[in-house]
Amino acid sequence: MKRLVLITMLLPLWVQAAEPQSSPTREEFTALKAEIDQLRALLPTQAHTMVDVEHQFANAWFAAKAGNWPLAKFYVNETRGRVTWTVRIRPVRKSEAGEDIVLAPLAQALETAGFVPLRAAIEARNRKDFEAAYRSALKACYGCHVAVEKPQLRPEIPHMPGTLLIDMKPDAR
Repeated sequence: MKRLVLITMLLPLWVQAAEPQSSPTREEFTALKAEIDQLRALLPTQAHTMVDVEHQFANAWFAAKAGNWPLAKFYVNETRGRVTWTVRIRPVRKSEAGEDIVLAPLAQALETAGFVPLRAAIEARNRKDFEAAYRSALKACYGCHVAVEKPQLRPEIPHMPGTLLIDMKPDAR
């Protein structure tokens, strides 16, 4: 009986919530569009986020070289996050010919060809496999750069870590 009373009391609220809302006015729509445009202008460029990718990925190399596998895992995961962020910021680029280049499939290819083998090598704590996977990931990165008509961006094995502040040694105190 209590359940029936509760349903009877709540039914008008559910019906009211299910009623269609009125469409926004032209002024509200224009204001909303202007706000969206303003927020888009605040987003960093892909070039900015790719600097973050470079920083994290270079650090992954040096952490693995030092045998600091938890740190290498951290930096590979951070790299993956930055790639995802980059695609969210600008999911489609225009080619020189004005055609759309959808970035999600490129990011998925990098995940499959690059990050999956890297994570496996890190879990196995295998330097040789890590180095091979890292080189493969760099090739996948370059494939993406070529696909978005930026072949001049040729990644290579880093010469120094992206950070000078973090100690890469596994036994750092």
